Amino acid sequence: MSEQSDRWFEPDPQLREALLHRYGQIRPDGFWQQSRFQLKRLTWKAVIGSTYVFKRLLDIVVSAELLLVLAPLFLTVAALIKLESPGPVFFKQIRVGRWGKLFPMWKFRSMYVDAEARKAELLARNESAGGVIFKMKHDPRVTRVGRFIRRASIDELPQFWNVLVGDMSLVGPRPALPSEVDKYSLADRRRLEVFPGITCIWQVSGRSDIPFPEQVKLDVRYIESSSLWQDILILMKTVPAVLLGRGAY
Repeated sequence: MSEQSDRWFEPDPQLREALLHRYGQIRPDGFWQQSRFQLKRLTWKAVIGSTYVFKRLLDIVVSAELLLVLAPLFLTVAALIKLESPGPVFFKQIRVGRWGKLFPMWKFRSMYVDAEARKAELLARNESAGGVIFKMKHDPRVTRVGRFIRRASIDELPQFWNVLVGDMSLVGPRPALPSEVDKYSLADRRRLEVFPGITCIWQVSGRSDIPFPEQVKLDVRYIESSSLWQDILILMKTVPAVLLGRGAY
């Protein structure tokens, strides 16, 4: 190697001193700097921890009260489901929760009992953009009662039990099927950083009318700016979104 190239690797003394002067104070070497650094760290951990505690407290209180208040509606829907088609009242499906944990998610049954067996013949008619999730506006597997409770989001109400036991939260990305998670890109998997929810930001913005890639972007935006106040706003927007029924099928 030439002498000129050796000199090229030698650091400029003035530049080195300038960098040390500018960034040397970042390391909290002194007692007060250490104390201030630790105080900021503990404050940040307290803020994050308290947000989770209040979010979980809200989940428990709201889900427990709604399960009691909605008990008469549950009984009515159960009777209607039984009258229209044979089979169980509730539909249990394995979903993926926070950090990839699998859990059984509960719904009122809105389809005929052979719905999963008939799904293969309908895959070519998938109307969901992106191909990760399966959606059809006029799915022949859905019963008449099922069509009504889906449009009114009544089929999702048993998930308040999932919230109460800690598998889900009131607000968060909707829980995906394991087969859907298998198709996730690395960016899509950011949805698994938080507890899934009964309602989410894209459900109050158009629901199934929003393409899957846009759903992911909205979910990631929610995760990056998550707060208790944001959850309350989404819950407030959920009521008119359910009443209008836009994008529900």
